[in-house]
Amino acid sequence: MESLNIIIIVIYLVAMLGFGWWGRRRTKNASDYLVAGRRLGPLLYTGTMSAVILGGASTIGGVGLGYTYGISGVWLVTAIGVGVLILSLLFAPTLRRLKVYTVSQMLTLRYGSEATKVSSVVMLGYTLMLAATSTGAYASIFVVLFGWDRWLSILVGGGIVLIYAVVGGMWSITLADFVQFGIMTVGLFLVMLPFSLASAGGWSGLTDRLDAEFFDLGGIGLQSIITYFVVYTLGLLIGQDVWQRVFTARTPAIARWGGAAAGVYTILYGLAGAIIGMAAAVVMTGIENSDDVFAAVATDMLPIGIGGIAMAAAVAAMMSTASGALIAAATVARADVVPLIRGLIVGRGVRRYGAAEVAAEARRQSGEDPADSAEDRAERFERDISSNRRWVLIAGVFVLGLAILVPDVVSALTIAYAILVGGLLVAILGALVWQRGTGAGAAWSMVIGALATLGTMTVLEIQASERFAGINANEPIYFGLLSSAVVYTGVSLLTRPTDPEILAAWQYRTRYGTDRDFVPGSDVRAAIRDAR
Repeated sequence: MESLNIIIIVIYLVAMLGFGWWGRRRTKNASDYLVAGRRLGPLLYTGTMSAVILGGASTIGGVGLGYTYGISGVWLVTAIGVGVLILSLLFAPTLRRLKVYTVSQMLTLRYGSEATKVSSVVMLGYTLMLAATSTGAYASIFVVLFGWDRWLSILVGGGIVLIYAVVGGMWSITLADFVQFGIMTVGLFLVMLPFSLASAGGWSGLTDRLDAEFFDLGGIGLQSIITYFVVYTLGLLIGQDVWQRVFTARTPAIARWGGAAAGVYTILYGLAGAIIGMAAAVVMTGIENSDDVFAAVATDMLPIGIGGIAMAAAVAAMMSTASGALIAAATVARADVVPLIRGLIVGRGVRRYGAAEVAAEARRQSGEDPADSAEDRAERFERDISSNRRWVLIAGVFVLGLAILVPDVVSALTIAYAILVGGLLVAILGALVWQRGTGAGAAWSMVIGALATLGTMTVLEIQASERFAGINANEPIYFGLLSSAVVYTGVSLLTRPTDPEILAAWQYRTRYGTDRDFVPGSDVRAAIRDAR
C-alpha cells in the first residue's frame, strides 16, 4: 500500500516539473512571467486563486481541528474564505484596473510618494516566511513517506517548486496550481470525505458516537474564532501573494466573480475538512498531535492507492501556497525593496511624484508605453525576464535555507502576519476608501503600527509564563491597528492633501485602468463623462 502511495506522489512531482517547461513556452515578457500576461479566464483564475489560499493550515490543519473540536473546526478555513470574498467583491476590480505588480506600486500611484515603499519591507518578510512555512509543511510529508531526513525532504520538494517557478514564472505556477486545484478537489471532496464518512457509519454514525460539543459551531471558543478572522481575513485583504493573483485576471469582472467563487469553494473545503476530522475521531481515537490526523486518514482509512491521491492533495495544497509566496517575494524584492535600499544608500531621500510622473509611471508599469523602455527602469523591469528569473532563484534559495535552518518558522510567520495586519492594513485600505489620506499619513501609520505591534508582542512575551504566548496573542494586532489608524488619520489631516491632479488621475484610473489616457490638468468629472 505504501509503495503505491509513494509512486503516486512521485508521478505528481514529476508532472510539476513538466508544467515548468510548459509555462516557459507561454512566457514572452515580464508581464507573462509575473502575472501570467493578465489574461486568465474565469476557470483558470478561480482554480489558481483557490489553490494559492488553501495551504497546509487549511488542509492538514482543518482536518486536525475537526478531529479535536468537531464542526467548529471549520472556522479557520471559513475566515480565509471570507477574506477572499471581501477582497474580491469590494476591491479586486479596482486593483485589476491599476495594472501594477505590487502593493507598494499601488500605494505610490495613490499617494504620489515613495515614502510608502516602507510597506515593501514588511511584505517581503511576510512572503518569505509564508513560503518557508509551506515548504517545511510538505517536506514533513516526504519525511514520513520516504524516510528522508528533514533537510533532504526540503531540498527535494522545495527544489521542484523552485525549478518550475524559475523556469516559467507565473504561467508555470498557474498551470501547476490549476492541476493542484483539481487534485485537491478530488482528494478531499471525492475521496477522503465519502470514504471517511463511510468508515464512521455515515452522518448517523457521527451523531451516535460523538459528544454533543462536536456539533456546536462555537465549540472551538470565541477567542479562537476572533483570532482566525483577525489574522487570516485581514491578512488576505492585503497580502502580496493574493494581490498578485488578482493581477492575473483578464478583466475586472473575472477578478470579482472568479475570486468570489474561490471564496465560496474555500468555505466548502473547510467544512469538508472538519467533517473528515470528525469521522477520524470516531474511527481512530488517541491521536495526540492533530496535525497527524490527515496522514492517518490517508494511510489507515483509505483503500490502496486512494490514500496516495489524498496525500498528493495535501502536497498540492502546500506547494501551491509556497510557489505563490515565492514569486510574490521575488517581485517585491526586485520592484520595491532594492530600489528603496538603493535610494537610502545614495542619500536620495523621499521622492514625491508630480501628477504627470504618476501618470507616466502607471503607463510604464502596465507595459503599454514601449517608447520609454530605453530610458526608464520600470519598463526594463517589464521586459527583463532573465533578471526576474534570477530574483526568483535568489528568493527560492533563501527560502530553502530558512526552512532548513529555522525549524520554528511558524512563529516567524505569526510575527510577519501580525506586522502585516497591524502595520499595513490601515494605510492600504485607506488608499482605496479615503481620499483625504496622504502619503505622509500612510508612511507614518505603517511605521508606528508595525512598532506598536512588535512592542506589544515583546511586552506580552516577557510577561507571559509560556513561550510564544505573547507572539500568538491578538492584543499586538489590536494595538497596531489602533495606533496605525490614529496616526494615519491625524497625520493626513495635519499635512497637505494629496495633489488634486494625482487624485484625479487615480479616480480615472480605478474606473478605466490605463487603457484610456488621462491628461493631467483636465477635470476628472469631465474626463469620466467623456470616457463613457
